[in-house]
Amino acid sequence: MPGPQIRPLDLTDDATAAAVHRIGRAAYAVEAELIGFDGIPALGESLAEMKACPLNWLGAISGDGSLDGFLAWEEEGGGISVDRLCVDPGRFRRGVASLLLRHALAEVFPGRAVVVTTGAANTPAVTLYERLGFSRGPDFSPVPGLTMASFARAAGGTSWDGGRGSSDLA
Repeated sequence: MPGPQIRPLDLTDDATAAAVHRIGRAAYAVEAELIGFDGIPALGESLAEMKACPLNWLGAISGDGSLDGFLAWEEEGGGISVDRLCVDPGRFRRGVASLLLRHALAEVFPGRAVVVTTGAANTPAVTLYERLGFSRGPDFSPVPGLTMASFARAAGGTSWDGGRGSSDLA
């Protein structure tokens, strides 16, 4: 069976937005357990708040038409800041996050600097970014009890550029 197809997502479509919201909440609930912190902003985000985010959305659509995962980002100063990378927990460990991120790096923002952050204890996400050529920058604690890891992939290279993206989950 062929793998998921990658395509832009239209969050003005109610069914698409609902699927993104459901998957995001489920994926962030898993991350909250992994990192020992349940204050991830997306966990408390309403559907309307999510739809209002000024993000670009890309989805991995399975052969049956269901959404397996998504990547959302914004453009910042000529570079890309990944805001979220989420996979339906029922589709974990099937390469969906890798597929989404590889596609985005090669087809959507090739040669551009990309930054992202994730919970430092989120081993699957940390491993994914390192495997795809991101360099780990400094860890930081935005709130007590939470340590975040910074990653960057420089335009045309892999060195740390000092930027910070937002949270995600592989």
